[in-house]
Amino acid sequence: MKGTLTEHQRAVADRVLDEESSRRAHLVVSLSGAHAYGFPSPDSDLDLKSIHIAPTSMLLGLQPSHIPTERLEVLDGVEVDYSSNELLPVLQGLLQGNGNYLERVLGAIPLRGSPELESLRPLARAAMSRRIHRHYNGFGQGQLREWEKSGFRSAKRLLYVLRTTLTGAHALRTGAVETDVTELLAPYGFADAHALVEEKVRGEKSELPEALSERWRSEVARSFEVLESAKADSILPEAPPADAVAALDAWLLDLRRRNFDG
Repeated sequence: MKGTLTEHQRAVADRVLDEESSRRAHLVVSLSGAHAYGFPSPDSDLDLKSIHIAPTSMLLGLQPSHIPTERLEVLDGVEVDYSSNELLPVLQGLLQGNGNYLERVLGAIPLRGSPELESLRPLARAAMSRRIHRHYNGFGQGQLREWEKSGFRSAKRLLYVLRTTLTGAHALRTGAVETDVTELLAPYGFADAHALVEEKVRGEKSELPEALSERWRSEVARSFEVLESAKADSILPEAPPADAVAALDAWLLDLRRRNFDG
């Protein structure tokens, strides 16, 4: 189910990306959100998360800019949420453990990618560290609060909690970034949560039956325990290794030299 787009959705995505690609050079455009997390519903939006490379000459003037670009609109009945960040803050974020950026490079579903992406991936993987725990724990706690605000009824918000904590746990334990929660539920002891997926795929605003909601009010805490355990047993270093940071820096400098005028 992960990454499944209808022909119409794909046509809308291509239209948006053709327009945005004429304005900036994308390193990668990733399909994120419910489509990447394994529980898209017919009314799920197209969540397009991008990384772009600004011409080096634009970064050396008096007012260098790394302002993100965002676009949110409905096209032909499809809600599109496009955003793009320049490469430098993305790489800085990766070193700090930003899971959003990590997923764009290593784990999300690439709709479009440049040749530079393939050379970046092993460098980004080598620079992973336990710093990602802070991101996944914080984001998971935020989604838990959103689930509570829904009266513990939103299937989407509960699945976001599980997706976030289990993606983080898996990355800490294995060094691999897997965003599809349906691939992680059984291996981490949450096979029963497939019932939540069945509820969510009916619609973005699907509400859980009272019995299912009641059960998961106590069960959801276990996903944070899995995340904490993964941090303690992680194969990742506490911080990015110095040689990995140096290799990433050298890669960026080489790219900037080659891309002076875009």
